[in-house]
Amino acid sequence: MSCLCGSSQVFDECCGPIIAGERQAPTPEALMRARYSAYARVDIEFLETSLHPDRREDHDAEAVREWAEESEWLGLEIVSTTDGGEGDDTGRVEFVCLYEYGGEEKRHHEDAVFERVDGQWYFSEGNVVQARPFVREEPKVGRNDPCPCGSGKKFKKCCG
Repeated sequence: MSCLCGSSQVFDECCGPIIAGERQAPTPEALMRARYSAYARVDIEFLETSLHPDRREDHDAEAVREWAEESEWLGLEIVSTTDGGEGDDTGRVEFVCLYEYGGEEKRHHEDAVFERVDGQWYFSEGNVVQARPFVREEPKVGRNDPCPCGSGKKFKKCCG
């Protein structure tokens, strides 16, 4: 079975051993992928144990379970990773998660922070990435301006 995280690897060689506790995630990205797979599999225990120990007191396992069970997990895209190498104690993973909840497709874009404690990576916090505003590079063409295609017609009568 292909791994749910979208890595193109087999689940039993990708996220499966990390979720089962057979091996530790070697990088923040690997832990992020395993956490996504755990949401898709509704493995609430792994989601809690992979959460930084200092952040567990606010963890609402039942709310997470409900959300995970009621969602259809559609895909994970890793946008970028920062740090999280062999000599690092922190790392960041920017990702986009697609899922369907309540019949509506959702897109969650987050910058996740991971910390290494005693050699093991933990999810520490996530910050929602806001959509960047659209910035027009060319001046706006008015309805009565000449069409930029060069036809000689007004924009509203041509390409508008």
